[in-house]
Amino acid sequence: MKSPYSITNKTLMLVTAISEKLGEINATYLYKPATELRKKNRIKTIQSSLEIEGNTLTEEQITALLENKRIIAPQKDIVEVQNAIKIYEQLNQFNPYQLKALEKAHAVLMNGLIDHPGKLRTTNVGIVKGSKVEHITPGGAMVKGLMKDLFEYLKKDTDLILIKSCVFHYEFEFIHPFIDGNGRMGRLWQTLILMQKYPVFEYLPVESLIKQKQTEYYNKLSESDKKGHSTPFIEFMLEIILESLTGLLQSQSVILHTTDRIDLFKEKIGKIKFTRKDYMQLFKNISAPTASRDLKWAVNEGILTKFGELRLTEYQFL
Repeated sequence: MKSPYSITNKTLMLVTAISEKLGEINATYLYKPATELRKKNRIKTIQSSLEIEGNTLTEEQITALLENKRIIAPQKDIVEVQNAIKIYEQLNQFNPYQLKALEKAHAVLMNGLIDHPGKLRTTNVGIVKGSKVEHITPGGAMVKGLMKDLFEYLKKDTDLILIKSCVFHYEFEFIHPFIDGNGRMGRLWQTLILMQKYPVFEYLPVESLIKQKQTEYYNKLSESDKKGHSTPFIEFMLEIILESLTGLLQSQSVILHTTDRIDLFKEKIGKIKFTRKDYMQLFKNISAPTASRDLKWAVNEGILTKFGELRLTEYQFL
């Protein structure tokens, strides 16, 4: 069953703008940021997502935990961060189209924080804010069926992945499939869905913008609940994605080093033999001597095998 939502003019405008930004990112090799930036963005993502859920740890404290240093903080907050670090390190191992993978990821994310992590709820719950019931979730007996339907939609619907990822995020929060950890799981899973097609999302700190607009985030979830369709939430999340991509393009003037170029070329060429000319076709702004130095470095490092000499020289990734 297809989840109810509309493709509005605003949705189409946002999708077009996002697609243009993704094109710019691919053209400037920003889809795989340098190692230091990847680490920084991941820390920002973990800190933002968990702060939304009430975690008190700073980016500096999370950095210390990543480096296996001891910190003084509430034990629950430390466990939440350690679990989040683990899940982001394993992110590529989870199939976003499998319910079992989602349950497994929840088990890692909520390990040591709740009873039976990774198990879909079978009891009824309501979401309370202050003294007011904010959202009545579907009954526990319905959860498994609703989640199976949601994954069927994700796998089979023909809408754009940008839109489907937002719909999944909203419907996941509406179903509230676990006793706890639904907010961080919904945001994580949207990232996982998007990065299958657009690798930049693995390192894009979308969470930090959601944190800055936390009140609006919850308001759009609530507005979608009241309207009975996820259109307001889809538009909000597309705006967040566009803002994140715009910020990435504005903040990064990329200087590619030898290792960056070799990594990027390996992704593109795979195991096919190639020449220096082929290499320079991808990196049009480098000189022939720079290309030769890159390739010589990769051969010396045991990354490439070299065949032939002079103009007949070819290379292949090991």
